[in-house]
Amino acid sequence: MNNSIKTLLEQSNIISSWGQSVSPAAYPEALQTLFSLELMQTAQQEIRSWDGYTPSTVHDLTEFAAAAGVHSVYFKDESTRFGLGSFKALGGAYAVMRYLSVALSQISDSAVSMQSIRKGQWKDAAASITVTSATDGNHGRSVAWGAKQAGCNCEIFIHAEVSVGRERAMADLGATVTRIDGDYDESVRACAEAASKNNWQVISDTSYPGYEDVPREVMAGYTMMVAELLEQLPEPPTHIIIQAGVGGLAAAVCAGFWSALNEHMPKIIIVESSYSACVQQSLVNNKPSAVPIENETMMAGLSCGEISLLAWEVLSRCTSLALSIEDTAVPLAMQILGKGLAHNTAIEAGECAVPGLISILAIQQEDALRKQLALDANSRVLVFGCEGATDAELYNSIVQ
Repeated sequence: MNNSIKTLLEQSNIISSWGQSVSPAAYPEALQTLFSLELMQTAQQEIRSWDGYTPSTVHDLTEFAAAAGVHSVYFKDESTRFGLGSFKALGGAYAVMRYLSVALSQISDSAVSMQSIRKGQWKDAAASITVTSATDGNHGRSVAWGAKQAGCNCEIFIHAEVSVGRERAMADLGATVTRIDGDYDESVRACAEAASKNNWQVISDTSYPGYEDVPREVMAGYTMMVAELLEQLPEPPTHIIIQAGVGGLAAAVCAGFWSALNEHMPKIIIVESSYSACVQQSLVNNKPSAVPIENETMMAGLSCGEISLLAWEVLSRCTSLALSIEDTAVPLAMQILGKGLAHNTAIEAGECAVPGLISILAIQQEDALRKQLALDANSRVLVFGCEGATDAELYNSIVQ
């Protein structure tokens, strides 16, 4: 075994976990209504038409597979997505375009296509519209990018622990960035209050009572990765390990695979920071539940204390295991990928890109969990490298 991976194996531990038996079943009728195949395909068709679109790379990490005792570990690398460095480029920008298409159609009293907005044909009208969001960095960058293309205004709210580099990246795209005291969930509330006061449109990847349509579009954008994976992988995965903040990414990935594979849906494993395991706590309580964030994880995008209601509707139905990890193994996992120590090519993986790899090594050491998940030498495991160096200075301080 590679010495670096051996050390990572020793550092990879599960802090808490929750599991249930999930029986193979067709994509539920309730989810077909809530999160339809048509919704996903509309987003995928639009994103495929964007300038610069290309499917993100899938790496076959054979040394990780050997260390984990499985057939294969596939790593979906989102570090180069539209030059924004994360999968978030697929969701926020798409939701901005989708919202503006509806809003401008109402203003003009005629249908306005997303393509015409992207081409700048509605910049004058769009200039009267402001979109806003709260973010740990990557989602806000996508919203700001979409707003810049469309010509509308963008107001972004960040919390106290968001890095200066990520703040600067959004400002460079033309967004006005407001930093508040407190954590991510408090920035969400500040954003909602400002939007209500100023008649701005919130473009959020988390849903709450009375606010579901826009997050649904954001999640639909994320399913672009699933469409790509179904074409890229030699066979569908048997297991998916997917990280969760509010749960939007995880739910979108699950819905995308479930609607495509039905009874052959892979087993779903959710990984969160032990500091903010709101999905796991919701599953334990069998209802959407919030957790207080008393410490901030270095996996900034996972520092969310409240599950999205839309995500809950999906994840409560299909999650086989939810686990939490500490930050301890994150730097080494980033270094192993970034320096090419376990792959022929160096892979740029940010802090939130490595929880899946840490989890597969942690599960390898738990006989009961491996048996519960039927995780063995025949298993094909898919993990998501959801971001690259979205803060280059921070990334370099960890990897170099």
